[in-house]
Amino acid sequence: MEIFHSVQGEGFHAGIPHVFIRFGNCNLRCEWCDTDFLTFEEMEVNDIVEHVLSFGCDRVIFTGGEPAMQDLSTIGKMLKKHNISLSIETNGTIIVDPIIDWICVSPKDQIYPNVSIKQVVGDELKVVYCGQDLSMYESLKSGFTHHFIQPCYMEEESVEENGRSFQLVEKIVKENEGWRLSLQTHKWMGVL
Repeated sequence: MEIFHSVQGEGFHAGIPHVFIRFGNCNLRCEWCDTDFLTFEEMEVNDIVEHVLSFGCDRVIFTGGEPAMQDLSTIGKMLKKHNISLSIETNGTIIVDPIIDWICVSPKDQIYPNVSIKQVVGDELKVVYCGQDLSMYESLKSGFTHHFIQPCYMEEESVEENGRSFQLVEKIVKENEGWRLSLQTHKWMGVL
């Protein structure tokens, strides 16, 4: 869909520059996702790598849609030749290729309760909070080093409504040990 250089706006690496490779298509289609799943351009792997290298940044995040649906091994090997660190943001329904250095899983069982999570280990578990019972994630927490809860940010909601979502998540983080707050700062600030 797009390749761009920006600052990671959420989770563990918030505030760190990355090149984002946003893939189209997804096996889930969450209403808050910032991806137009079906509008994308086919690109050759060499062109993708050349574009990434043009930014002079040594960190890449595969995102989407669902990036685990792509052949990350091939592109990953090419990027690794240039000492690029590889991260993925995935819904966890597809096992991630071992070429990836950092795995962030954001399960969607609050929206798709019949979808099973297959990637149950990784570096970062990031739950978008939409009012669901957090106890459903307790069994997953042990497979991840970092645990984030993030208020669901909706473009069409007012600042006041999004503020209430933040206040609710703030309360939940205070009352539930082991969770940290993650905000989509890029959305709050109106940048990529």
